[in-house]
Amino acid sequence: MECKNCNHTLRTDYSFCPDCGAKVIRNRLNVKNLWFDITERYFNVDNTFLRTFIHLFTKPEVVIGGYIQGIRKKYLNPISYMGIAITLSGFLVFLMKRKSDQLDFDVFGTGASSPDLQPLFDFTTDYQAILFVLYIPMMASSAWLAYEQIKYNFTERLTVFIYTLAQWSIGTFIPSILILSFIPEYYGLIVFPMMGLMYLYTGYIIKRTGKLKGLDLIAKILVFYILFTIQYFALSALIPVILILTGTMDFNAFIPKK
Repeated sequence: MECKNCNHTLRTDYSFCPDCGAKVIRNRLNVKNLWFDITERYFNVDNTFLRTFIHLFTKPEVVIGGYIQGIRKKYLNPISYMGIAITLSGFLVFLMKRKSDQLDFDVFGTGASSPDLQPLFDFTTDYQAILFVLYIPMMASSAWLAYEQIKYNFTERLTVFIYTLAQWSIGTFIPSILILSFIPEYYGLIVFPMMGLMYLYTGYIIKRTGKLKGLDLIAKILVFYILFTIQYFALSALIPVILILTGTMDFNAFIPKK
């Protein structure tokens, strides 16, 4: 028999290919072995996903620094981890669309009605994955001062914040789902607390991975917050501008109502 992945000749008693390391699959795909493959890949005791998730809270410098230094087997790589985060957020967006008639989009209390703001909601949910990924280079460019001592290049800083954003997204998935499922009318109220958690966790990651202490740590985290916030609001303001210029949305939707 041959390995289906690399065509290397295998003995019939092999469970893994000695050439490429792939598992030898003998059974036809069905629901049972598909489910087994999913649970084994993501939720077994030795699995890198659970280890990555836990250690990104307890010792993120080991996970992130290890990957940057070349340790690639112990933890889930950042792209795969981000893929899981985007998949979960896609399910969250699906539920948001199902509950859109119960959501309050007017989080600033301007008096705008939900139908007026529906195009903005549709755009941000349709392109949420792209917007999410755009935050990564924004964070990496905002944090260059935090990594002066260890000389992280831009790609290495991208790795830091891929892990950071993915962890924040996965970590907030369950509470977001619960609120959308049971009290969707309050979902708009958790947007800013969730953003606050992202800022706090990002500051924690910078502290643990940047080798900073004392006033130097505080100063550089504050600089990061300021630079990222400017970019975040610039991107957030650009979206309605695009919608207005393309005629998708009316400018009057943003004017406070009496």
